[in-house]
Amino acid sequence: MQPDERLNILFGDNGAGKSSVLEALVVLSRGRSYRTTQASELVGPQKPTFSVFAQVEDPSGPNHRLGLERSGRHWRGRLDGVDLSQISQLTRLLPLVVMEPESHLLVSGSPEYRRKYIDWGMFHVEPRFLEVWRKFSRALKQRNVALRTGQLTVLDSLDEVLADAGTQLGAMRRAHVESVASHIEDLMTELGTPFPNVRIEYQPGWTGSSYLEALSAGRERDLERGATTAGPHRAELAMQQDRTPVRTVFSRGEQKLFAATLLMTQVRVLSSTENLPLVLLDDLASEFDPANCTAVLECAYSSGCQVWVTGTRRLEYPGPHGVFHVERGRVQEVV
Repeated sequence: MQPDERLNILFGDNGAGKSSVLEALVVLSRGRSYRTTQASELVGPQKPTFSVFAQVEDPSGPNHRLGLERSGRHWRGRLDGVDLSQISQLTRLLPLVVMEPESHLLVSGSPEYRRKYIDWGMFHVEPRFLEVWRKFSRALKQRNVALRTGQLTVLDSLDEVLADAGTQLGAMRRAHVESVASHIEDLMTELGTPFPNVRIEYQPGWTGSSYLEALSAGRERDLERGATTAGPHRAELAMQQDRTPVRTVFSRGEQKLFAATLLMTQVRVLSSTENLPLVLLDDLASEFDPANCTAVLECAYSSGCQVWVTGTRRLEYPGPHGVFHVERGRVQEVV
């Protein structure tokens, strides 16, 4: 399909395949779906693999041809005809923000959802993030193995490496959350979301004057449990209204609205970079009432990003846009 550069509206019956179009974009960018972590579930019955291809037009630079082939266990990525060693190379060229029916878990779900929200945003605005995150993850895995196997002699050296990477990662995350917090009040006003006295704050996942001291203080407990219990992997994006967690006071509808505010804030932050993200709004009209649906769509459109929105009925929009009807897995442009 040849999408519009600003807004693409896809409509059709339930099960027609609308979300699969958005899912293809997510898989091409991230290497995995937002619906499942199992790539094998995305492979159809005709072949042992699936493939996704796209051309990315960059107003400030050259166009690029992106491709990804996946099976249950293996993947192959290509950029301008050259094989890639890391999916992150595709991700950098195709940043995106996804709002879908389970996005309320960003508010009501486990801290892991919120850590991923922070890290996904940082990946595109902090050049050193991926290197530091990998260093921390590798050291954490090694320390946990040492704890389970009782390798006490290596814990001191591992603690230093883990503390160094964890401190850097925590500082990056805190700075990113502060950037999000600086935009969120304006976005709440723009979206008309009635959430007074709401604050978001980064909690690093450890206490004390330094992460190294926290690791030392918790070593005996960690040895008993066979795992590292303090650090960025336990961090939280705290969301409170008058010092009460919003997940305990917001209704499901309010959780969806606040999640939309957070995601649109991320769009605003990422839009400050040279590479604008795609904004994918899956089944928008069924998640919000007409007023909120219009507000979210207008906010996404005004960001200057390319927006993709799906629904069972055709949404009307006054600005330039493309319309596509999806039926039984086939996409046809509506003139």
